[in-house]
Amino acid sequence: MADNSKVSSSRRSYNKLVANEMMEDFALRFTAMRARKWSYSRIAHTALGIVSFMVLEAIGGAITLNYGFVNSAWAILALVVVIFISGTPISFYAARYGVDIDLLSRGAGFGYIGSTVASLIYASFTFIFFALEAAIMSMALELLLGIPLYIGYAISAFIVMPLVTHGITYISRFQVWTQPVWIVLQLMPLLYVFNHPDSSLREWTEFTGDAGEMGGGFNILLFGSASAVLLSLVAQIGEQVDFLRFLPPKPTASSPLKWWIAMIMAGPGWIIFGAGKLFLGSFLAYLALKQGVSRELASDPAHMYQVAFGFLFNNTTLTIVIATVFVIISQLKINVANAYAGSLAWSNFFSRITHNHPGRVVWMIFNILIAILLMELGIYQTIESMLQIYSVLVLSWLSSVSADLLINKPLKLSPPIIEFKRSKLYDINPVGTVSMFVSSVVGFTAHMGAFGRVELFPKYLYRRQQRVY
Repeated sequence: MADNSKVSSSRRSYNKLVANEMMEDFALRFTAMRARKWSYSRIAHTALGIVSFMVLEAIGGAITLNYGFVNSAWAILALVVVIFISGTPISFYAARYGVDIDLLSRGAGFGYIGSTVASLIYASFTFIFFALEAAIMSMALELLLGIPLYIGYAISAFIVMPLVTHGITYISRFQVWTQPVWIVLQLMPLLYVFNHPDSSLREWTEFTGDAGEMGGGFNILLFGSASAVLLSLVAQIGEQVDFLRFLPPKPTASSPLKWWIAMIMAGPGWIIFGAGKLFLGSFLAYLALKQGVSRELASDPAHMYQVAFGFLFNNTTLTIVIATVFVIISQLKINVANAYAGSLAWSNFFSRITHNHPGRVVWMIFNILIAILLMELGIYQTIESMLQIYSVLVLSWLSSVSADLLINKPLKLSPPIIEFKRSKLYDINPVGTVSMFVSSVVGFTAHMGAFGRVELFPKYLYRRQQRVY
């Protein structure tokens, strides 16, 4: 038996910190009833706080500049449909049983060890998008204060740490307190932008981007390329679930409608606002290009909103200050969620691999450090090609989970509840793991051109893919 008297005081303090459930937020187990104490509106507001993330505007602008408005618009609408089909059952079961995306994957066809693969995919989503969001914030800091990007990356990453250490307790407060300011700053310039003579909606809808004549109408190849970028956003449902699991249990008799509204809005409903921001990014990128912003910077949200606030204020310095403040608030709102979700995903992954749990905060720092490395390597400059590849893994994983919830459970081919106890599960369940593996292999081989290329493939896209490979 170990001699407890030899345990150092610092070790005792750290063990007490790790054992603090407020800081750990039930990271490695289902959410207990005593933790599901917040109101429906509080959870919905917290979960919807993430729609502030400006990578939506960046992606919306990038695909419009590349593939034109028509194909981008159809790709955005397709994304909405996919997220509602796959995200609704995931959100329902997570809210009903109080489980995070790892426990949900474990009980929906992946098994105890098999779900570690899902945790790894999800963890990579959190640090990829953390890096993208922090890069956008760093460019805003460079625009306002002239801070070099490599320093801005560190500032933008580490500033979220105090907000995430106490889990959903602090995050929910931060999201609720900043929501009114964010809404005002989001809507204020748009009232002027859409009424300005230079903002022709007709010209925007006719914009063909780099695709030229090919982008003037619907083109299956351009639509597919735009969709491949957007579909990586399907993984966002994992972060929604991390908050939905704290939703109070569904009432049996009184006010079930409020529960359903909160579950839908905090779950797949995020894409209603997200699609609006994708379209907004599409418009602002076109407008920035029209106002003389270079092609390379037109899809950067900091420059987009500098143009937008420029219609509202005549003072250039004030315009840059307001635009930068708006970007910082927006990026903090999403990156607290990314950092929190990443800490949960890494906790679940490494506790299963190493059978050791040094504390969720350790994995939060680990997640942030990976994101900083990606930023320093220039992740923002490869956003499109990277997300096209990553979307294959995301869809393979979440489609397998959704299929189990939508098909297997109603047909009684799997247990009606989310069973996540190890004693009642296979270590590796072939239902989910094999499905994900097969679909991933097919997706990657198709993406790499193993099934041949279409003759009508635009030359400029062919050159882009050659650079990627």
